[in-house]
Amino acid sequence: MTDETTHDRKRTGFALWFTGLPAAGKSTLAEAVATQLRAAGAQVEILDSDALRTVLTPNPTYGDDERDWFYGVMVHIGQLLTKHGVNVLFAATATRRAYRDKARATIPRFAEIYVSCSLEQAMARDPKQIYARATAGEISHVPGMDVPYEEPLAPAVTVNTEHASTAEGVAAVMAFLQGW
Repeated sequence: MTDETTHDRKRTGFALWFTGLPAAGKSTLAEAVATQLRAAGAQVEILDSDALRTVLTPNPTYGDDERDWFYGVMVHIGQLLTKHGVNVLFAATATRRAYRDKARATIPRFAEIYVSCSLEQAMARDPKQIYARATAGEISHVPGMDVPYEEPLAPAVTVNTEHASTAEGVAAVMAFLQGW
């Protein structure tokens, strides 16, 4: 490896995509990992789909075309940030593997973190009342209910939030990063 290649690798950020059902704990885990990384001096940006939707699609329909566009924009933003040395933590369901595969193909240092949780547990948590509203027929296009969620085939880390605490999840992600 040349000095220039080594320098570029140090300057290029990485991206972790925290994926799982709504209410699985993606944002909670990503925030906790970001706190650890920042404490270690890393530059980190969280791209949370809920926060980005308020700007990019203030009146979301969650239809297929909109999802394709939205996740394409998220990946593009993540690619730009990592290219400039910012580490990116995506906190987004990304129902289709294709969305995460696009990030993997365009971001050189990319890994998936599967935030695993049963649909029953996610429905019991339901902080945003997504599942309750879907059950009542008020909304549709809910991952795990009327929209299939494609689990990662080979995630770098799996954190089952029904059994692992946030601290245990952070420890697993940080252990992965240290060996990466």
